Parts: sequence; C-alpha cells; structure tokens
Amino acid sequence: MSSSQIVHVIDDDVAVRQSMAFLLSTAGYAVRVHESAIAFLQALPDSEDGCVVTDIRMPGMDGLELQGHLKSMKVGLPVIVITGHGDIALAVQAMKAGAIDFIEKPFDDDILLAAIRSALARNLHNVEREAQFAEIGRRLQSLSDRERDVLEGLVAGKPNKIIAHDLGISARTVEVYRANVMTKMRADSLSNLVRMAILSGSSP
Repeated sequence: MSSSQIVHVIDDDVAVRQSMAFLLSTAGYAVRVHESAIAFLQALPDSEDGCVVTDIRMPGMDGLELQGHLKSMKVGLPVIVITGHGDIALAVQAMKAGAIDFIEKPFDDDILLAAIRSALARNLHNVEREAQFAEIGRRLQSLSDRERDVLEGLVAGKPNKIIAHDLGISARTVEVYRANVMTKMRADSLSNLVRMAILSGSSP
C-alpha cells in the first residue's frame, strides 16, 4: 500500500467511526474519520490517493448524495458503501452511481479489509495511469507541428511514402521526422508509439 493512501471513514455514529478506525489502523492503514458527508467534503483532500468508506444512510447528506457530489466535482476516490439490512435497493443504486463495492451491516472485519485492499489497489492503478497519461501528454507537447503531422500519419497506418506525399515532403525527410518522434516520445517500437498516441486520445 502506498504510504500516502488514506481510508476516509464517513459515519454519523461515533461508536462505528471509532471501531472502524481502530480496525483499520491496527491493519496498518492510515485512517481519517468524518462525522458526516458534508464534513468530509469540507475537508476534501487534494490528493485522490486513497478510498472512501461511507454509510449510506446519514442525516444531512446520505451516501448516494455524496457520490453525486464527488462525481460532479470529478473526484475519483473509490467509494465503498456500508448498508443496513434491507438496503439492497440502495446498494444497487450506489453501485450504478459508481461505488465499487457495498457491505451489509453487521459485516465481517475480513470482508471490509478485503474490500478496502481492492479499492486501494484499483485507485493506485488509476493514479499510475493518470501519471502515465500526463507524461505522454508532456512528450506530445514537445513535438513540432510537422512531427505531429508525421505521428498522425503513422498512427493512421500510412507508410512513409504516403505520409511524404500527403505532406509534400520527401520520404527521407519523413524518416528524419519519424526518428525524432520516436526519440521525443521515448518509443522503442512503432507499436509502442501507436499505443501511446491512442492512450493520449491523439489517434485520428
């Protein structure tokens, strides 16, 4: 687990907050507790490295409303909802709204810990992907307009001669631009270059 990953526990019941904080901290997780969804939003962390465990029924703002706010704010923290007996319909709504899991009360500690491990692993993967996208974006920004034109031709599957014809330059010049693109994008193969372009959304 990343040392910066924090499990945010949101529940209006102080006894539940304390017991969950004890369980999670004993299991080695960094934990922050919040007495309400509103309190959590007011203290919303800058980093999205972690997850949220929230009760679905709370006064002021319930778990579903919280999910709506996080979605509108484009906050990508994975959400696990805790539901009471008979709240399956609400749990289904939560899953449709983007919750990655729901756990019914009373829950087994191991089930909660497994759900949190899964959420944090998924979030860490997302964080790594975002960093990868950002790095690819920076590399694309380093390309000249002509290099970008050549890249678009390569991603479209065009051979050098066709790219040269389309751009009104020689095939040899295309080869030079292509080599520059490969170097700037740090691509060790054409397939790797195309994959990066597709990931960035720069493919035609």
